[in-house]
Amino acid sequence: MNAPITRRAFVRRTALASAALTFPFVAVRNVYGANSRLNIAAIGAGGKGGIDIGYCAGENVVALCDVDQKNADGTFNKFPQAARYKDFRRLFETQKDIDAVTISTPDHTHFHAAALALQLRKHLYLQKPLTHTVWEARTLTQLARKARVVTQMGNQGHSEVNSRRLVELIRSGVLGHVTEVHVWTNRPIWPQGIERPPSKPAPAHLDWDLWLGPAPWREYHDGCAPFNWRAYWDFGTGALGDMGCHNMDLAFFALDLKDPIAVSAESSGVNRETAPKWSIVRYEFAKRRSQPAITMTWYDGGKKPNPALAKAAELPENGYIFVGTKDTLYVPSYWGKGSFLSGAKMEDFASVPMTLPRHPVGEKDNDAAQHLEWIDACKGKGKALANFEYAGPMTETVLLGNVALRVGKRLEWDSKKLRVKNAPEAAALIRSEYRKGWEWNG
Repeated sequence: MNAPITRRAFVRRTALASAALTFPFVAVRNVYGANSRLNIAAIGAGGKGGIDIGYCAGENVVALCDVDQKNADGTFNKFPQAARYKDFRRLFETQKDIDAVTISTPDHTHFHAAALALQLRKHLYLQKPLTHTVWEARTLTQLARKARVVTQMGNQGHSEVNSRRLVELIRSGVLGHVTEVHVWTNRPIWPQGIERPPSKPAPAHLDWDLWLGPAPWREYHDGCAPFNWRAYWDFGTGALGDMGCHNMDLAFFALDLKDPIAVSAESSGVNRETAPKWSIVRYEFAKRRSQPAITMTWYDGGKKPNPALAKAAELPENGYIFVGTKDTLYVPSYWGKGSFLSGAKMEDFASVPMTLPRHPVGEKDNDAAQHLEWIDACKGKGKALANFEYAGPMTETVLLGNVALRVGKRLEWDSKKLRVKNAPEAAALIRSEYRKGWEWNG
């Protein structure tokens, strides 16, 4: 069993790494040849982590880290040559041959693992949502900018070929000026709006202390099982945080949304333990250049916009509606083809040039495409489009919705100062405190 690094060693390493990152942002560093094989480590090797590192099987998978040995067993067997760890701090301390890292852990441990990877200048693939808090998203964006490495947030829709085509069409003005966006999801598909279940002994195959990481100490309970942790404020970000970076991606991508001026929310009711059973969140964006003010409304837990906006009798479980001054676009899924209320079809806009790259595998497998785009970019070929310069501001905006839910009022947001102007009590939700031994000193 790998012993955790002491707090003193952890702080010393992060302080040294921070001191080394005083140079200005220039071009991406550590770019490898197209025929080179990257040495990749996975933090989070079971479940989604196993899928993510599986797409990297053509590279050298040199290390696997997971606090749940049973959950990661299949991936351990797939890559028997890889060194095994439980503590990512120990991995970074010991493993000197890493070029790139995938991180696929619960939301509350994203920041610490990713920040260490960036400070050590490792190319980084990090699952959505990028972070657990708004401050963490801003900080990771800044660290990535300093590190000059290739970054990618896990978001397969960002690489989906029809979505990229819709981005090109919207940017070209086929909708006119977009003034409203409506986005909805069928999540949560795990229990929310509940109190903490009774405690019970942690499974023998799980290192519970390491699973908690920077989160406040609590005894193990069934809500912390794989998947269900998403509901709990200490670990996850609820339906909004879990799916917002998926379902809202087309709007952020096409309209260059960032830095809302206000966020308000309503819900089934919020408690201190878990996200609500349903929520409706409204983001207000100010007028920019030739683009008018935009309102984006999010719906989850069975709530949806008025189907009349899409001239539909009913709406599917997930979708988008873009309301523009010339036309309205309806996309009945996370991503894919859309229809126009004018009767136009995507194929009718052949004259609109293709300005975004498509990965060769994107037509058949957008999940593979996002991973392979990242790997290619690490080798100097193309660009990872869901990089942290894009994903960081998007995550900030998404997570502000959770702050509005928990504070219970319309928030007036000052993005530059990273604060809510009319609710000082929100500060504790913008940046949370970490458990002793996990303090951030970077």
